[in-house]
Amino acid sequence: MNIKSTSNVSSSVQLSPEKLLLFFTDHLNRIYYAKAHLSERLTEIEEHADFLDLKHGIRETHEDVAKQMIRMEEIFTLMDIAISFVKCTDLDNLIESAFSGIHQYSIEAGLRDLSILYYMQTIESIEMTSFGMLQLMAAQLKNKQIVQLLKENFDEAREDHILLALIAAKFIKG
Repeated sequence: MNIKSTSNVSSSVQLSPEKLLLFFTDHLNRIYYAKAHLSERLTEIEEHADFLDLKHGIRETHEDVAKQMIRMEEIFTLMDIAISFVKCTDLDNLIESAFSGIHQYSIEAGLRDLSILYYMQTIESIEMTSFGMLQLMAAQLKNKQIVQLLKENFDEAREDHILLALIAAKFIKG
């Protein structure tokens, strides 16, 4: 794919620090809300899982979610902003939609576990993307401490994603 710059199209976008900060805090709130919602669901999801490795992966993910939320709370404190769940229902709806698939296959353990793996991988992909984008924005806001906290969250989400992919591969191979 070859992208060419024309005289009518800017090769970069200049956002004011205020607009970038507003966008950053809005999306930090969204991923925090999604994490809070996920945290509430993980215990129930673990109860539905039959595959022992999957139960272990869910437990590990749950521990990581708690650490990630603490880091995000630290970011809110560093920025002197309050956590707000306004306009956060979009991720909530996505999480609930993926979660409903688990109940769709509740009668058959193998399909239920596969649905859980699908759900967990989907959520981890969203988290990795969110933390990666937030890192880029935090770098533009010139706050190294926030960049580091987001990097730690990104790294944990990536590790959970890899763990769940390995569990899925083991599960599917039987």
